[in-house]
Amino acid sequence: MIRAVFFQICRMVPVAFLATAALVAAPASAQTVKKGPAVTADDGAADAKDQTPAAEPASVEDKSATKTDKDKPVDGPSSGLSVLDRMGADLPALPAEKPFAGKVDEAYGAFQRGRYLTAMELALPRAQLGDPAAQTLVAEILDRGLGVKRNRDQAMFWYEQAAGGGDPTGMFKYAVLLMERSSSKEDRKKADELMKKAADLGNASAQFNYGQVLVADSPGEKGLRDALPYYEKSAEQGIADAQYALSQIYINLTDLPEEKTRRAREWLLRAARAGFDTAQLDLGMWLVNGTAGDRDYEAGFKWMKRAADGGNPVAQSKLAQLYIHALGTRPDPVEAAKWFVLARRAGLNDPSLEDFYLGLNDEQQKAAVTAANKYRSGS
Repeated sequence: MIRAVFFQICRMVPVAFLATAALVAAPASAQTVKKGPAVTADDGAADAKDQTPAAEPASVEDKSATKTDKDKPVDGPSSGLSVLDRMGADLPALPAEKPFAGKVDEAYGAFQRGRYLTAMELALPRAQLGDPAAQTLVAEILDRGLGVKRNRDQAMFWYEQAAGGGDPTGMFKYAVLLMERSSSKEDRKKADELMKKAADLGNASAQFNYGQVLVADSPGEKGLRDALPYYEKSAEQGIADAQYALSQIYINLTDLPEEKTRRAREWLLRAARAGFDTAQLDLGMWLVNGTAGDRDYEAGFKWMKRAADGGNPVAQSKLAQLYIHALGTRPDPVEAAKWFVLARRAGLNDPSLEDFYLGLNDEQQKAAVTAANKYRSGS
């Protein structure tokens, strides 16, 4: 999936990080080969034979513990009442598992288990006979060099065949390769058309990337509104980039239904949980600033720390501010200076943090540099 940073959205509402001591912040054709091994279909799982016997309900009277004259429990742990005692009846037997009667894709199963050569041996004959899903699988193995020598020209050929056969993943992958390897207007137009078709067929990555295409083609509010339905569909399918984009659109675009704007922080949280460091950074700022919800300094600090630990220089710089102003954590000038040093080494220098660092005494500066060195070395 192509990751594109949402610069345009982020520029729409500039956020000041500090305010009143608080955060604001291919070959011509395929050669014909002999038919490969047939893909077998599962005849269906056998009916479940073993049923868990229902347990006999225990008698409450038989298990009653000895009581004192004041109804106090005797010494020792209480045996308590079981679920069956409370219900007074046996639990129903578990339903039998439904047998799987669908077609088993042995090639894809081998691919999932990391048996790439087996997957290729099983998929290639089917691909040469015109199976779009097998064509995509062969292309993926060749494109990534999994168990075989990497060959992007052959991969592109097979992606093209899969796209022509109607496989959404093949369409998406072929469109990506066209964008990467060709600068002609004709190929770009073909790539956009394939991306849209794959998106409309439900491919989550294509949905996000086609949204990016719309934003690039129509900068500004119109492009964002056109892309919004595609971002929403992609986000619902778990694409973190789309979830992040959705959070920014929901918080910045006007005249959106209230039920959408109320979910801005929810989508940002989903992207952050997926490990998207920019989302973690923004979520930390939103929580500290009270954007799209209540303020929560401690939670904001934790998300900022997670992004900083992941190597995000902006988060490292902002985390230093949190330590300075004791937002969500105790004040710690040495720890603040450590994160400033790490951010500066990554190429990000904040003049206000520079002034703070120069205001520390020699012992504190030395401790901060030592802490930064140890952090980078992992010791």
